[in-house]
Amino acid sequence: MTHLLAALAYIRDAAHWTGPLDIGRLAAQHAIYSLAAVALACVVGLPLGWWVAHSGRGRDRVAALLGAARSLPTLGLLTLFGLWLGIGLAAPMLAFVVLALPSVLAGAYTGVEAADAVAVDGARACGMSGLQVLTRVEIPLGAPLLVGGLRSASLQVIATATLAAYTGAGGLGRLMFLGLKTQDYAMMLASALLVIGLALISELLFILVQRAVTPAGSRHRKETR
Repeated sequence: MTHLLAALAYIRDAAHWTGPLDIGRLAAQHAIYSLAAVALACVVGLPLGWWVAHSGRGRDRVAALLGAARSLPTLGLLTLFGLWLGIGLAAPMLAFVVLALPSVLAGAYTGVEAADAVAVDGARACGMSGLQVLTRVEIPLGAPLLVGGLRSASLQVIATATLAAYTGAGGLGRLMFLGLKTQDYAMMLASALLVIGLALISELLFILVQRAVTPAGSRHRKETR
């Protein structure tokens, strides 16, 4: 309890919101790194997941890719990329993209695959092309599962983005590593609390987005069960 009170006092102290260890700046860096990693994972994961689910091709390869990516240790990847790319943001960002990719890919894949078969067949019967069926029917119907994948990816990256400080890239991990080095446990716990706060904000935002993209009929069925 003493350490928790000391951490809260550290966060409330105005002196810690200025200078090189400005809490606000480090938290903003942490959020930006996390958002950028998920966005880059989307560039690869969304088109690949949609194409595989729509075409039915490469399912086994995607499943193998998901399993392999999830088994990779992020710290090991970061160390490997750090030796290759050197100090800076490039190495942790690449590791975070690899971390986010399985959840993004799974959300895109399962969302399209779970689209109502009756709606898909009806769209094809109306003369829609394959691309039109994908973009106008399958993707919108699978949006809740897609947002669920993004939500999971965001949470994982936010929780792991403290490792950006491992290669000198900043973020809230800087407080954690410095606190560990100097045995300043209030600083370390304050960093952890701030990361938890960012994760909770991310969860809340994605819950709202997931609810917004869920068809009204589906929401009504869930609420009446």
